[in-house]
Amino acid sequence: MKPNKLPLGLFAATRAIAEGSLSPKDYLQQCLARADEREPTLHAFVARTPAQEVLDSVSGGEWAGIPVGVKDLIATRALTTTNGSPIYADQVLDYDAPIVTHIRQLGAAVFGKTVTTEFAWRQPGPTVNPFHAGHTPGGSSSGSAAAVGAGIVPLALGTQTVGSVIRPAAFCGVVGFKASFGAVPRAGVFPLAGSLDHVGFIARSVNDVAYAFNMLRNRAAVEPDSIVLPAVPMKNDTGIEPQAAPRLAWLRTPYDERVTAEQQQAMERAVKQLRAQGAVIEEFALPDEYWTGIDAMFCLLECEGGAIHQEHVAHFPERSSVHLKELVEKGRARSALDYLGARALQQRLRADAAAQLKGFDAILTIPATGEAPEGLDFTGDPVFCALWSFLGLPALTVPIARSAKGLPLGLQLIAPYKQDAHLLRTGRWVELSLPAA
Repeated sequence: MKPNKLPLGLFAATRAIAEGSLSPKDYLQQCLARADEREPTLHAFVARTPAQEVLDSVSGGEWAGIPVGVKDLIATRALTTTNGSPIYADQVLDYDAPIVTHIRQLGAAVFGKTVTTEFAWRQPGPTVNPFHAGHTPGGSSSGSAAAVGAGIVPLALGTQTVGSVIRPAAFCGVVGFKASFGAVPRAGVFPLAGSLDHVGFIARSVNDVAYAFNMLRNRAAVEPDSIVLPAVPMKNDTGIEPQAAPRLAWLRTPYDERVTAEQQQAMERAVKQLRAQGAVIEEFALPDEYWTGIDAMFCLLECEGGAIHQEHVAHFPERSSVHLKELVEKGRARSALDYLGARALQQRLRADAAAQLKGFDAILTIPATGEAPEGLDFTGDPVFCALWSFLGLPALTVPIARSAKGLPLGLQLIAPYKQDAHLLRTGRWVELSLPAA
């Protein structure tokens, strides 16, 4: 089912509220009504802030009247933070993660906690795709992508260790942005693999995710691995100034045989349209060593995730999924040499990526193999996101088409490490150059 007459997106809503053409409480009422309509079948939220409390939260601040979904891995006071696991089903914390504190300081309302797969790994939750209830919304940021795709909230926080922001955003027909590794605060977020975890943004436009990044990025390097990036230049009325017609590297990968015909055709149409608007798009391949990075990424994930979850599996075996148990076992089978080699490869390739992309504004590729898979047991193949998570490069997905079933299809753009602003300017040009999906 395709959502109709959605409330305004983040950037447009804050502009309208600031100029007085939209009341903050009226906007929140629209979002609450949307939730009442869609949530009984969507199942995007683990817990919601009571409606009256959401309305009463309106005071001052640049985001007054803006409801935000918070992934259920992120510490949030007064609401359950279950981490997608029955082990923590009744956990209510008395503190907020710093990024949630900042959201409240901006005047926004924490609308609710969005469903995640178990500990952001492979065991799905109950959320369905907002465009077709028989299909997955993707994972692990399942509820965040579905809530934005259904028009319930204009912004939701997600996390990505492999493909957990970009892929569900693509499946739910919205925009997902994973900034460079370390650019967004991670304190208070339950980890899966510390050398791979990112906090990302899911919203309805490139302006929206850029605006969210500007407001919620690190302002100081106070966490391990954190970096501080400058704000993306945005005009108050129109947002990002698009990059001039870009030069894009259309990536060929060893996994292209997995791509569905519909996804391939959608990309070919998009490339044709972008070229007609002035983009230079050239086929491009990375050295073979880069593709060994996907195996190295799983080495890091299994070692780090296994170390984190071995106590869960040992003490709560009946509440731990087979996926979690397998993760721990795979981590135990890895050697210290495997782990150190994977870390060294990660650092080397991250530094080398800028040289590989010299002369291009961004890599152009796909976010997923095709439409969201049928059923809720499998959240989709993350292989077209995995390398960028391993390298910590900024990644962006925008919707470009619909499948025969009416499910969204997207494209993905990637830039070198710390080139987030340039990626978003390029993404804005792409978004404006393609017909609305």
